[in-house]
Amino acid sequence: MIAGFWISLFIVFYAFIGYGIVLFMLIKVKRAAKGKPLMPEAINLPACTLVVAAYNEERFIREKIINSLDLKYPDGKLKFIFITDGSTDATPDIIAGYPQIKLMHNSGRSGKIAAVHRAVAEVDTEIVVFTDANTFLNAEAIVNICRHYADKNVGAVAGEKRVHMEENADATAGEGFYWKYESKLKAWDSELYSVVGAAGELFSIRRELYVPVQPDTILDDFMISLLITIKGYRVVYEPAAYAIETASANIKEELKRKVRIAAGGIQSILRLKPLLNPFNNFILSFQYVSHRVLRWTVVPFLMILALVLNILIVGKACCGLYLIILAAQAAFYGMALLGWILESQQIKVKIFFIPYYFCMMNYAVIRGIFRYAGGRQSAVWEKSQRQ
Repeated sequence: MIAGFWISLFIVFYAFIGYGIVLFMLIKVKRAAKGKPLMPEAINLPACTLVVAAYNEERFIREKIINSLDLKYPDGKLKFIFITDGSTDATPDIIAGYPQIKLMHNSGRSGKIAAVHRAVAEVDTEIVVFTDANTFLNAEAIVNICRHYADKNVGAVAGEKRVHMEENADATAGEGFYWKYESKLKAWDSELYSVVGAAGELFSIRRELYVPVQPDTILDDFMISLLITIKGYRVVYEPAAYAIETASANIKEELKRKVRIAAGGIQSILRLKPLLNPFNNFILSFQYVSHRVLRWTVVPFLMILALVLNILIVGKACCGLYLIILAAQAAFYGMALLGWILESQQIKVKIFFIPYYFCMMNYAVIRGIFRYAGGRQSAVWEKSQRQ
Protein backbone atom coordinates (compact mmCIF):
# COMPACT_ATOMS: atom_id res chain seq x y z
CA MET A 1 0.00 0.00 0.00
CA ILE A 2 2.80 2.41 0.90
CA ALA A 3 4.72 1.52 -2.27
CA GLY A 4 1.58 2.04 -4.35
CA PHE A 5 1.06 5.46 -2.77
CA TRP A 6 4.59 6.67 -3.50
CA ILE A 7 4.57 5.30 -7.04
CA SER A 8 1.24 7.02 -7.73
CA LEU A 9 2.42 10.29 -6.23
CA PHE A 10 5.71 10.16 -8.15
CA ILE A 11 4.05 9.55 -11.53
CA VAL A 12 1.55 12.37 -10.99
CA PHE A 13 4.34 14.74 -9.93
CA TYR A 14 6.57 13.65 -12.82
CA ALA A 15 3.86 14.07 -15.46
CA PHE A 16 3.05 17.67 -14.52
CA ILE A 17 6.20 19.05 -12.88
CA GLY A 18 9.02 16.52 -12.85
CA TYR A 19 9.20 16.17 -16.62
CA GLY A 20 9.66 19.92 -16.93
CA ILE A 21 12.53 19.77 -14.43
CA VAL A 22 14.15 16.86 -16.29
CA LEU A 23 13.75 18.71 -19.61
CA PHE A 24 15.35 21.84 -18.17
CA MET A 25 18.33 19.85 -16.92
CA LEU A 26 18.76 18.01 -20.23
CA ILE A 27 18.67 21.31 -22.11
CA LYS A 28 21.38 22.70 -19.82
CA VAL A 29 23.57 19.66 -20.52
CA LYS A 30 22.95 19.89 -24.28
CA ARG A 31 23.79 23.60 -24.35
CA ALA A 32 26.97 23.00 -22.35
CA ALA A 33 28.05 20.40 -24.91
CA LYS A 34 26.87 22.02 -28.16
CA GLY A 35 25.99 25.60 -27.31
CA LYS A 36 22.62 27.32 -27.64
CA PRO A 37 21.01 26.66 -31.04
CA LEU A 38 21.12 29.54 -33.52
CA MET A 39 17.92 30.90 -34.99
CA PRO A 40 17.84 30.33 -38.78
CA GLU A 41 17.83 33.46 -40.93
CA ALA A 42 14.75 34.45 -42.89
CA ILE A 43 16.36 34.22 -46.34
CA ASN A 44 15.25 32.30 -49.44
CA LEU A 45 11.91 31.57 -47.81
CA PRO A 46 9.87 28.82 -49.50
CA ALA A 47 6.51 29.39 -51.14
CA CYS A 48 3.65 28.47 -48.83
CA THR A 49 -0.13 28.27 -48.69
CA LEU A 50 -2.25 29.31 -45.73
CA VAL A 51 -5.18 26.91 -45.32
CA VAL A 52 -8.17 27.94 -43.20
CA ALA A 53 -11.09 25.59 -42.60
CA ALA A 54 -14.08 27.76 -41.67
CA TYR A 55 -17.46 26.34 -40.72
CA ASN A 56 -20.14 28.97 -39.98
CA GLU A 57 -17.56 31.56 -38.93
CA GLU A 58 -19.29 34.73 -40.12
CA ARG A 59 -18.62 36.29 -36.70
CA PHE A 60 -14.84 36.14 -37.20
CA ILE A 61 -14.19 35.54 -40.89
CA ARG A 62 -13.83 39.11 -42.15
CA GLU A 63 -11.36 39.93 -39.39
CA LYS A 64 -9.54 36.65 -40.14
CA ILE A 65 -9.28 37.56 -43.82
CA ILE A 66 -7.88 41.00 -43.08
CA ASN A 67 -5.44 39.50 -40.58
CA SER A 68 -4.31 36.92 -43.16
CA LEU A 69 -3.83 39.43 -45.98
CA ASP A 70 -1.76 41.64 -43.66
CA LEU A 71 0.76 38.88 -42.94
CA LYS A 72 4.32 39.77 -43.92
CA TYR A 73 5.91 37.48 -46.51
CA PRO A 74 7.86 37.91 -49.77
CA ASP A 75 5.64 39.04 -52.64
CA GLY A 76 4.16 36.20 -54.66
CA LYS A 77 5.19 33.47 -52.23
CA LEU A 78 2.11 33.32 -49.99
CA LYS A 79 -1.20 31.88 -51.18
CA PHE A 80 -4.53 31.54 -49.38
CA ILE A 81 -7.14 28.78 -49.42
CA PHE A 82 -10.27 29.12 -47.30
CA ILE A 83 -12.57 26.09 -47.29
CA THR A 84 -16.11 26.45 -45.96
CA ASP A 85 -17.74 23.06 -46.60
CA GLY A 86 -21.15 22.75 -44.97
CA SER A 87 -21.39 26.40 -43.91
CA THR A 88 -24.96 27.68 -43.91
CA ASP A 89 -24.28 31.26 -42.85
CA ALA A 90 -22.66 34.13 -44.76
CA THR A 91 -19.09 32.82 -44.41
CA PRO A 92 -18.63 31.75 -48.09
CA ASP A 93 -20.20 34.97 -49.40
CA ILE A 94 -17.88 37.12 -47.29
CA ILE A 95 -14.79 35.23 -48.49
CA ALA A 96 -15.94 35.46 -52.11
CA GLY A 97 -15.54 39.23 -51.86
CA TYR A 98 -11.76 38.87 -51.62
CA PRO A 99 -10.23 37.77 -54.96
CA GLN A 100 -6.81 37.20 -53.34
CA ILE A 101 -8.26 34.15 -51.57
CA LYS A 102 -9.18 30.86 -53.20
CA LEU A 103 -12.59 29.82 -51.86
CA MET A 104 -13.55 26.15 -51.75
CA HIS A 105 -17.11 25.31 -50.79
CA ASN A 106 -19.38 22.28 -50.85
CA SER A 107 -22.89 22.50 -49.46
CA GLY A 108 -22.62 19.15 -47.67
CA ARG A 109 -20.84 18.94 -44.33
CA SER A 110 -18.40 16.05 -44.09
CA GLY A 111 -16.26 17.36 -41.24
CA LYS A 112 -13.04 19.32 -40.85
CA ILE A 113 -10.76 16.41 -41.79
CA ALA A 114 -12.42 15.89 -45.16
CA ALA A 115 -12.31 19.64 -45.79
CA VAL A 116 -8.61 19.82 -44.96
CA HIS A 117 -7.88 16.85 -47.26
CA ARG A 118 -9.68 18.62 -50.10
CA ALA A 119 -7.80 21.84 -49.50
CA VAL A 120 -4.36 20.22 -49.25
CA ALA A 121 -4.97 18.45 -52.56
CA GLU A 122 -5.12 21.92 -54.16
CA VAL A 123 -1.86 23.13 -52.58
CA ASP A 124 1.03 23.48 -55.03
CA THR A 125 3.59 25.07 -52.70
CA GLU A 126 6.37 23.46 -50.67
CA ILE A 127 4.86 24.44 -47.31
CA VAL A 128 1.30 24.31 -45.96
CA VAL A 129 0.32 26.43 -42.96
CA PHE A 130 -2.87 25.53 -41.08
CA THR A 131 -4.69 27.97 -38.83
CA ASP A 132 -8.16 28.18 -37.29
CA ALA A 133 -10.73 30.67 -38.52
CA ASN A 134 -11.27 32.20 -35.06
CA THR A 135 -7.59 32.85 -34.30
CA PHE A 136 -5.46 35.79 -35.35
CA LEU A 137 -1.76 35.66 -36.21
CA ASN A 138 1.03 38.13 -35.56
CA ALA A 139 2.29 39.82 -38.72
CA GLU A 140 5.63 37.96 -38.78
CA ALA A 141 4.13 34.53 -38.03
CA ILE A 142 4.62 32.96 -41.47
CA VAL A 143 8.16 34.31 -41.84
CA ASN A 144 9.12 33.02 -38.41
CA ILE A 145 7.64 29.60 -39.19
CA CYS A 146 9.03 29.10 -42.68
CA ARG A 147 12.63 30.08 -41.88
CA HIS A 148 12.97 26.76 -40.05
CA TYR A 149 12.53 24.79 -43.27
CA ALA A 150 16.09 25.66 -44.27
CA ASP A 151 16.89 22.65 -42.06
CA LYS A 152 16.03 19.55 -44.10
CA ASN A 153 15.43 17.56 -40.89
CA VAL A 154 12.47 19.79 -39.99
CA GLY A 155 9.22 18.33 -41.25
CA ALA A 156 6.77 20.55 -39.38
CA VAL A 157 6.72 23.75 -37.35
CA ALA A 158 4.25 24.44 -34.55
CA GLY A 159 3.33 27.97 -33.57
CA GLU A 160 2.30 29.17 -30.14
CA LYS A 161 -1.25 29.44 -28.89
CA ARG A 162 -1.99 32.51 -26.79
CA VAL A 163 -5.20 32.93 -24.86
CA HIS A 164 -6.66 36.44 -24.87
CA MET A 165 -7.19 37.45 -21.26
CA GLU A 166 -10.50 38.92 -20.18
CA GLU A 167 -10.55 40.43 -16.72
CA ASN A 168 -13.83 38.77 -15.74
CA ALA A 169 -13.36 35.43 -17.49
CA ASP A 170 -13.58 32.42 -15.20
CA ALA A 171 -12.13 30.00 -17.75
CA THR A 172 -9.30 32.36 -18.69
CA ALA A 173 -7.39 32.14 -15.42
CA GLY A 174 -6.87 28.42 -15.72
CA GLU A 175 -6.61 28.15 -19.50
CA GLY A 176 -4.14 31.03 -19.79
CA PHE A 177 -1.87 29.67 -17.05
CA TYR A 178 -2.01 26.18 -18.56
CA TRP A 179 -1.01 27.36 -22.04
CA LYS A 180 1.87 29.47 -20.74
CA TYR A 181 3.27 26.42 -18.97
CA GLU A 182 2.64 24.20 -22.00
CA SER A 183 4.41 26.71 -24.23
CA LYS A 184 7.53 26.55 -22.08
CA LEU A 185 7.50 22.73 -22.18
CA LYS A 186 7.08 22.80 -25.96
CA ALA A 187 10.05 25.15 -26.33
CA TRP A 188 12.22 22.78 -24.30
CA ASP A 189 10.86 19.73 -26.15
CA SER A 190 11.76 21.38 -29.44
CA GLU A 191 15.28 22.24 -28.31
CA LEU A 192 15.93 18.75 -26.96
CA TYR A 193 14.65 17.02 -30.12
CA SER A 194 11.02 17.51 -31.22
CA VAL A 195 7.65 18.84 -30.16
CA VAL A 196 5.26 15.95 -29.52
CA GLY A 197 2.21 17.19 -31.38
CA ALA A 198 1.05 20.49 -32.83
CA ALA A 199 -2.13 22.39 -32.02
CA GLY A 200 -4.52 23.32 -34.82
CA GLU A 201 -4.49 27.03 -34.00
CA LEU A 202 -1.23 27.39 -35.97
CA PHE A 203 1.10 24.77 -37.44
CA SER A 204 2.77 23.99 -40.74
CA ILE A 205 4.18 21.00 -42.60
CA ARG A 206 6.13 20.17 -45.72
CA ARG A 207 3.49 19.43 -48.36
CA GLU A 208 5.30 16.27 -49.48
CA LEU A 209 5.11 14.81 -45.95
CA TYR A 210 1.35 15.22 -45.57
CA VAL A 211 -0.36 11.93 -44.73
CA PRO A 212 -4.19 11.87 -44.81
CA VAL A 213 -5.51 10.69 -41.48
CA GLN A 214 -8.51 8.41 -41.07
CA PRO A 215 -11.92 10.11 -41.44
CA ASP A 216 -12.87 9.38 -37.83
CA THR A 217 -9.72 11.00 -36.41
CA ILE A 218 -10.59 13.30 -33.51
CA LEU A 219 -7.31 15.23 -33.15
CA ASP A 220 -6.30 15.60 -36.80
CA ASP A 221 -3.67 18.31 -36.20
CA PHE A 222 -1.98 16.23 -33.49
CA MET A 223 -1.99 13.11 -35.66
CA ILE A 224 -0.78 14.85 -38.83
CA SER A 225 2.22 16.37 -37.05
CA LEU A 226 3.23 13.19 -35.21
CA LEU A 227 2.95 11.02 -38.32
CA ILE A 228 5.71 13.24 -39.68
CA THR A 229 7.95 12.45 -36.68
CA ILE A 230 7.45 8.72 -37.32
CA LYS A 231 9.07 9.34 -40.72
CA GLY A 232 12.17 10.62 -38.93
CA TYR A 233 11.57 14.37 -39.15
CA ARG A 234 11.46 16.87 -36.30
CA VAL A 235 8.57 19.12 -35.32
CA VAL A 236 10.01 22.47 -34.26
CA TYR A 237 8.31 24.95 -31.93
CA GLU A 238 8.35 28.64 -32.86
CA PRO A 239 6.96 30.91 -30.10
CA ALA A 240 7.57 34.00 -32.25
CA ALA A 241 4.75 32.77 -34.50
CA TYR A 242 1.59 32.89 -32.46
CA ALA A 243 -2.16 32.61 -32.79
CA ILE A 244 -4.36 34.60 -30.43
CA GLU A 245 -7.63 33.02 -29.38
CA THR A 246 -10.21 34.07 -26.83
CA ALA A 247 -10.78 31.76 -23.88
CA SER A 248 -13.77 29.44 -23.70
CA ALA A 249 -16.94 31.32 -22.75
CA ASN A 250 -17.16 29.44 -19.46
CA ILE A 251 -15.89 26.36 -17.67
CA LYS A 252 -18.70 24.22 -19.09
CA GLU A 253 -17.55 24.98 -22.63
CA GLU A 254 -13.93 24.39 -21.66
CA LEU A 255 -14.84 21.04 -20.12
CA LYS A 256 -16.60 20.00 -23.33
CA ARG A 257 -13.48 20.90 -25.30
CA LYS A 258 -11.17 19.05 -22.91
CA VAL A 259 -13.30 15.89 -22.97
CA ARG A 260 -13.06 15.85 -26.75
CA ILE A 261 -9.29 16.35 -26.61
CA ALA A 262 -8.96 13.55 -24.06
CA ALA A 263 -10.98 11.16 -26.23
CA GLY A 264 -8.80 12.14 -29.17
CA GLY A 265 -5.69 11.62 -27.08
CA ILE A 266 -6.61 8.01 -26.34
CA GLN A 267 -7.42 7.42 -30.01
CA SER A 268 -4.07 8.92 -31.04
CA ILE A 269 -2.12 6.76 -28.58
CA LEU A 270 -3.77 3.65 -30.00
CA ARG A 271 -2.97 4.72 -33.57
CA LEU A 272 0.58 5.95 -33.00
CA LYS A 273 2.02 2.77 -31.52
CA PRO A 274 5.47 3.19 -33.17
CA LEU A 275 6.04 6.22 -30.93
CA LEU A 276 5.75 3.99 -27.86
CA ASN A 277 8.70 1.87 -28.98
CA PRO A 278 11.94 3.38 -27.59
CA PHE A 279 13.99 1.30 -30.02
CA ASN A 280 12.59 3.34 -32.92
CA ASN A 281 13.65 6.70 -31.49
CA PHE A 282 14.49 6.73 -27.79
CA ILE A 283 14.41 10.50 -27.25
CA LEU A 284 11.14 10.98 -29.14
CA SER A 285 9.52 8.07 -27.30
CA PHE A 286 10.71 9.47 -23.97
CA GLN A 287 9.23 12.89 -24.78
CA TYR A 288 5.96 11.45 -26.09
CA VAL A 289 5.32 9.20 -23.09
CA SER A 290 6.39 11.83 -20.55
CA HIS A 291 4.52 14.78 -22.04
CA ARG A 292 1.43 13.15 -23.53
CA VAL A 293 0.80 9.49 -22.78
CA LEU A 294 0.98 9.65 -18.98
CA ARG A 295 -1.39 12.62 -18.80
CA TRP A 296 -3.90 11.05 -21.17
CA THR A 297 -3.97 7.61 -19.56
CA VAL A 298 -2.99 6.78 -15.98
CA VAL A 299 -2.41 10.11 -14.22
CA PRO A 300 -6.05 11.05 -13.39
CA PHE A 301 -6.65 7.60 -11.92
CA LEU A 302 -3.38 7.75 -9.98
CA MET A 303 -4.45 11.08 -8.48
CA ILE A 304 -7.52 9.35 -7.04
CA LEU A 305 -5.48 6.33 -5.95
CA ALA A 306 -2.88 8.52 -4.21
CA LEU A 307 -5.60 10.28 -2.20
CA VAL A 308 -7.36 7.04 -1.23
CA LEU A 309 -4.11 5.31 -0.22
CA ASN A 310 -3.00 8.40 1.70
CA ILE A 311 -6.23 8.31 3.74
CA LEU A 312 -5.85 4.58 4.40
CA ILE A 313 -2.22 4.94 5.47
CA VAL A 314 -3.01 7.77 7.88
CA GLY A 315 -5.97 5.83 9.26
CA LYS A 316 -3.86 2.74 9.81
CA ALA A 317 -0.77 4.38 11.30
CA CYS A 318 -0.84 8.13 11.84
CA CYS A 319 2.55 9.36 10.64
CA GLY A 320 3.66 12.98 10.47
CA LEU A 321 4.88 12.85 6.86
CA TYR A 322 1.73 11.20 5.54
CA LEU A 323 -0.43 13.61 7.55
CA ILE A 324 1.37 16.56 5.97
CA ILE A 325 0.90 15.12 2.47
CA LEU A 326 -2.77 14.39 3.16
CA ALA A 327 -3.26 17.91 4.49
CA ALA A 328 -1.65 19.30 1.33
CA GLN A 329 -3.91 17.16 -0.87
CA ALA A 330 -6.97 18.18 1.15
CA ALA A 331 -6.03 21.86 0.86
CA PHE A 332 -5.51 21.58 -2.90
CA TYR A 333 -8.77 19.77 -3.58
CA GLY A 334 -10.53 22.06 -1.13
CA MET A 335 -9.36 25.06 -3.17
CA ALA A 336 -10.57 23.33 -6.33
CA LEU A 337 -13.97 22.69 -4.73
CA LEU A 338 -14.19 26.29 -3.61
CA GLY A 339 -13.29 27.40 -7.13
CA TRP A 340 -16.16 25.28 -8.48
CA ILE A 341 -18.61 26.73 -5.93
CA LEU A 342 -17.53 30.30 -6.69
CA GLU A 343 -17.75 29.67 -10.44
CA SER A 344 -21.30 28.39 -10.06
CA GLN A 345 -22.13 31.65 -8.29
CA GLN A 346 -20.32 33.65 -11.00
CA ILE A 347 -17.78 34.92 -8.49
CA LYS A 348 -14.28 35.23 -9.95
CA VAL A 349 -11.36 34.58 -7.58
CA LYS A 350 -8.38 33.58 -9.73
CA ILE A 351 -6.35 31.90 -6.98
CA PHE A 352 -8.96 29.14 -6.78
CA PHE A 353 -9.36 28.67 -10.51
CA ILE A 354 -5.92 27.17 -11.13
CA PRO A 355 -6.52 24.11 -8.88
CA TYR A 356 -10.12 24.01 -10.15
CA TYR A 357 -8.93 24.06 -13.78
CA PHE A 358 -6.31 21.39 -13.02
CA CYS A 359 -8.92 19.08 -11.50
CA MET A 360 -11.34 19.82 -14.31
CA MET A 361 -8.70 18.83 -16.88
CA ASN A 362 -8.08 15.49 -15.21
CA TYR A 363 -11.79 14.85 -14.76
CA ALA A 364 -12.14 15.55 -18.49
CA VAL A 365 -9.50 12.91 -19.24
CA ILE A 366 -11.47 10.27 -17.32
CA ARG A 367 -14.68 11.25 -19.12
CA GLY A 368 -12.87 11.32 -22.45
CA ILE A 369 -11.45 7.82 -21.96
CA PHE A 370 -14.87 6.36 -21.22
CA ARG A 371 -16.49 8.41 -23.97
CA TYR A 372 -14.05 7.07 -26.55
CA ALA A 373 -14.27 3.50 -25.19
CA GLY A 374 -18.05 3.71 -25.51
CA GLY A 375 -17.84 4.92 -29.11
CA ARG A 376 -19.69 8.13 -28.27
CA GLN A 377 -17.12 10.70 -29.45
CA SER A 378 -17.77 12.05 -32.93
CA ALA A 379 -14.91 13.23 -35.12
CA VAL A 380 -17.07 16.14 -36.31
CA TRP A 381 -15.86 19.25 -34.54
CA GLU A 382 -18.50 21.04 -32.50
CA LYS A 383 -17.21 24.52 -31.75
CA SER A 384 -16.91 25.62 -28.15
CA GLN A 385 -18.49 28.97 -27.41
CA ARG A 386 -15.86 31.68 -27.05
CA GLN A 387 -15.89 35.02 -25.30
